[in-house]
Amino acid sequence: MRFEKPLAVGAKGGHGPVRYTIQRYDPGRSIVFRFSAPTGFVGTHGFSVESADGGGVRLVHTLDMVAVGPARLSWPLVFRPLHDALLEDALDKAECSVGGQPAGARWSLYVRALRRLLRRRSVAVEQPRSSRSP
Repeated sequence: MRFEKPLAVGAKGGHGPVRYTIQRYDPGRSIVFRFSAPTGFVGTHGFSVESADGGGVRLVHTLDMVAVGPARLSWPLVFRPLHDALLEDALDKAECSVGGQPAGARWSLYVRALRRLLRRRSVAVEQPRSSRSP
């Protein structure tokens, strides 16, 4: 996740083709992002820290989104598998940051193939027009 400025309500950012604006932010407690891209992602996602049994805390991810138009296909076929893999990685990193030992999720063959395909596409888009093959 990268943002145009420090975390605050109204900051714009995202990751890959997914773009959003911070809608609510309570440092150390919660953050909610409103989607602005891709087309058809209507809603929010966010993280919150909640009290857990035994005096611990739980990091919760919430996705409140409806896929419309082209996203009705792109969400389940492309974005959801990538989202789930990214989220597992993020939660593992969060657990490590507080001294935990996560099991470590492995990406499925499908997720690895999607990432490889998108990485190639990204490289092709970033090349100057004059250096592309006809």
